Amino acid sequence: MKKFHSSNKALSWRRLALHNQGLSSAQKFGEGLAGTRQAIEHLGYVQIDTLSVVERAHHHVLWNRVPAYDPNYLNQLIREKHIFEYWYHAASYLPMRDYRYALPYMASIRNGENRYYKNVDELLMKEILARVSAEGALRLRDFSKGNGAKGKWWNMNPPKRAIEKLFMQGDLMVCERNGMEKVYDLTERCLPEGIDLSMPTLNEYAGYLFDTTCRSHGAFTWKQLLHLKTGKPMREAMGAILEERIEAGVVAALDNADGPTAYVDIKALEQAPKMDAELKVLSPFDNVLIHRDRLSALFGFDYRIECYVAAPKRVYGYFCLPILYGNKFVGRIDCKAHRAERRFEVLSLNLEKGKLDRDQFFPALKGELQKFADFNQCPLLDANAELL
Repeated sequence: MKKFHSSNKALSWRRLALHNQGLSSAQKFGEGLAGTRQAIEHLGYVQIDTLSVVERAHHHVLWNRVPAYDPNYLNQLIREKHIFEYWYHAASYLPMRDYRYALPYMASIRNGENRYYKNVDELLMKEILARVSAEGALRLRDFSKGNGAKGKWWNMNPPKRAIEKLFMQGDLMVCERNGMEKVYDLTERCLPEGIDLSMPTLNEYAGYLFDTTCRSHGAFTWKQLLHLKTGKPMREAMGAILEERIEAGVVAALDNADGPTAYVDIKALEQAPKMDAELKVLSPFDNVLIHRDRLSALFGFDYRIECYVAAPKRVYGYFCLPILYGNKFVGRIDCKAHRAERRFEVLSLNLEKGKLDRDQFFPALKGELQKFADFNQCPLLDANAELL
């Protein structure tokens, strides 16, 4: 098996990973609405998150990759039937072209294989579908109007679970978001004409996962290929695809003495451009960060989000944002958008050990923070002079 030795290729490997993620200085996806669609199609998914300490993750991820990005683009792309909401490893925006690969999970929900979606009121589900069919797109709150505090619809838990199951099994789709409030419509009204609705085989599904990972990351591990996917049949199918791509010379193994074996897209590695020392403040849920073991092995950066950690045990802050500078992760910065005051506060800054050209780094950081503050609609950048 052909291998690239990590001591000679580490820099190229990191450059490849960042370029394939659209985080190099080259504008990989284009601008505006078209660039937003291209970014989602290339990445395969963009995770949706409800936390709003700063601009939510799905917007933050796209803003870092698409010049002139506007949060309204996501609703527009859904209306135009280019993207849809569903589950990847978490709630995500996905390319509409990949809709058929959501069908196996939808079928598993419908068949009662997920314990969370068992014991849902079937009559309530039929009533919800009937109302949406007759009245058009509706929100969860629409099912509580005019029924009184003791009415069936007023108890929000049963309707919420019923709507979630209808969504997860593919009867309803999200046709719009107002902030984080979802608007649901019948799936048949949300899908484009002529879309492939054939159930993928296990091999086809494994191939989809492989191609998405290879295309969007360029360098990846076995664990990353199977992220949250379990079962011997899936492992065997993925193993066969990996061996096939290695034999065909599409990917090669990188001998990494300090971590798990990684695989690289050979053609993409050869074409990855050199990177300028560009600085980006990333979302904790950014696609490049989500596989923590790979992040540590590839970049030597051990990152954990601390909003789920008890306050006394936090080291870097509630919502610390990773700082990417060139091809290295050089620190974490904890920020908060005070939207009512239009003020963007920098709470703390922690830099990694190592050499850093401070005369170049700090002006770049301050400039990027101002851009991010403006994107958060908090143009007043409030940062302790000792930090920046």
